[in-house]
Amino acid sequence: MTPDSLAQAASLLRRGELVAFPTETVYGLGAHALDADAVAKIFAAKGRPAWNPVIVHVADVADARALVTEWPARADRLARACWPGPLTLILRKRDVVPDIVTAGTDTVAVRVPAHPAALELLRAAGIPIAAPSANRFTELSPTTAQHVTDGLGERVSLILDGGPCEVGIESTVLDLTGDTPIILRPGGLSAETIAHVLGERVGVRGANVDHRQENSEAQRSPGGADRHYAPRAEVWLADSADSSELQDAITRAASGEGARIGALLLDGGLSLTGVHRTLRLARQPGSYARGLYAALHTLDREGCTLIVIESPPIGAGWDAVRDRLIRATR
Repeated sequence: MTPDSLAQAASLLRRGELVAFPTETVYGLGAHALDADAVAKIFAAKGRPAWNPVIVHVADVADARALVTEWPARADRLARACWPGPLTLILRKRDVVPDIVTAGTDTVAVRVPAHPAALELLRAAGIPIAAPSANRFTELSPTTAQHVTDGLGERVSLILDGGPCEVGIESTVLDLTGDTPIILRPGGLSAETIAHVLGERVGVRGANVDHRQENSEAQRSPGGADRHYAPRAEVWLADSADSSELQDAITRAASGEGARIGALLLDGGLSLTGVHRTLRLARQPGSYARGLYAALHTLDREGCTLIVIESPPIGAGWDAVRDRLIRATR
């Protein structure tokens, strides 16, 4: 990425065109957030349904406050501690925000990204940028510029290459419109960190219940689809305790015509035979998240028809990873 490409991207955005750009979480597909026609191009390029809102990226707190009717004390504390960073806040929107951005709801999702290229682009463009992940709807999010090219191709006017994304999964989405802060989507910032900053309990939507929403129902949070963040291949999420039964199932699957089995396993975890390609990720949630989408992109690109994923540990820091893997299997 060069100063010229950055200036070109800013100009394209102001003119209502689409630009893909890096953030610390995943690559975003950006459009002028206050231009409904421009945002409509995002939905068309992604095949994204109208009930699914998009996050608005801004350069700083002042720009975020210009989009909302209320700025509660909780928002101020979180912005001071966690922005720029992988935290999206749901707040009551001003009328200046088009309905297409918010799926017709009265709230808007806003965040300040931490990637230096994203911040430079926001400042150069001088506008808020609506930007979901730069991929086709329900498919794997991109963590490199090449992933964007592979998934969207000529649907994007310009792709800014800022290297691999540092966090590797989407931002945490936190609803601040009620009496209790509620995480609507786990992501790059943990619930424990948010609770520590706020000094209070933080709820999680659907904890211990089935929280899936009908796909036709407008949602406050992006990323709420039942099947999401998914490779093209079928996905099995496997428990290492069932290794013998799993191996038998893989052997049967591998015997099918045209079958090509990939495996995404933990370091020091399962060992499987009859697999075309095995990739391993660290048993540390941050490192695992950073490599997850890239690994799945690799297995997809190699033509795997089935990907077997070893279930990660249950515990602090793994909520966002488990959310993505569960959605990929549906």
